[in-house]
Amino acid sequence: MSQDTEHIHSLDPRVTRLHIEAEAEQEQKPQLDQLETYEVFHQQKEGKAFSYVGPVHGANEEIAFLFGKEQYSRRAACTGMWIVKTQRVFVTPYVDDNTSFYDTLQELAVTPEETEQTYEIFHLKKRGKAHVHAGTVTARSYEQALQVAKQTLNTPPVVNVWVVASQDVLREEQEKDIWLTTPEKKYREATAYRVQDKIDRFKAERQAQ
Repeated sequence: MSQDTEHIHSLDPRVTRLHIEAEAEQEQKPQLDQLETYEVFHQQKEGKAFSYVGPVHGANEEIAFLFGKEQYSRRAACTGMWIVKTQRVFVTPYVDDNTSFYDTLQELAVTPEETEQTYEIFHLKKRGKAHVHAGTVTARSYEQALQVAKQTLNTPPVVNVWVVASQDVLREEQEKDIWLTTPEKKYREATAYRVQDKIDRFKAERQAQ
């Protein structure tokens, strides 16, 4: 596409025929002008560990929660949901399958000076699967949280680890009523409609007439 002092001349003649006035300077698109992304973890049933189900976009974490609930609990059984801003997830390098990331973890040279807080640890056991909540540790930094997890939560294989400060997690586990939907979702399965049974019954009724 080219432009003169008056109109834009495009390789697409339809654009040229519109006689769009050329602008002296094109306005630059601002960075991060889209909604932020949040990561969603859900609990499929009571007592089961939270697992990663996917991302959503949202203006804030409350809106992200609503989108996450609609996207990831409407069709699948769910008893709880966690929402974390993507930027708040500390991600480790990936290692090969059947090995453990913790075996590659180096000891910290200096003890962090930050205040202790709790961190949530998520393990990826195999590529192509989902990260699953492995437990909670207390540490002074993300790096130290990994060191603590290495001692207390290391159950190989661990291909990748996500670390999230507990304070950065929006949790919804108490209001159980919001998860009350058809738990087994059989209406989505063709076998639930028993079409062949209905056909056989129809034929039997016709023959009996």
